[in-house]
Amino acid sequence: MAKRTKSGLKAHRQNVKLREHNRELRTRMRSALKSIHALIDAKDVAGATAALGKTVSIVDKMATKGIIHTKTADRYKSRLGAGIARASA
Repeated sequence: MAKRTKSGLKAHRQNVKLREHNRELRTRMRSALKSIHALIDAKDVAGATAALGKTVSIVDKMATKGIIHTKTADRYKSRLGAGIARASA
């Protein structure tokens, strides 16, 4: 719990709200990654390629907001592209 000052209590309230918001965004990103990985595993190249743009957009937004690191986002995108290329071969 926060310090028992007005500013400490307000900071705690803000942290709780922000943590919940970040958790929702992170969940959305992970769900998108899981769905595209499922398409890649099923060798559905057309579906995975169609979902790639939306997933990359979500990953980029998470990196921009600071929820994940920029290089982590780059790694996710690179692995998605490599997975689709591997599935199409």
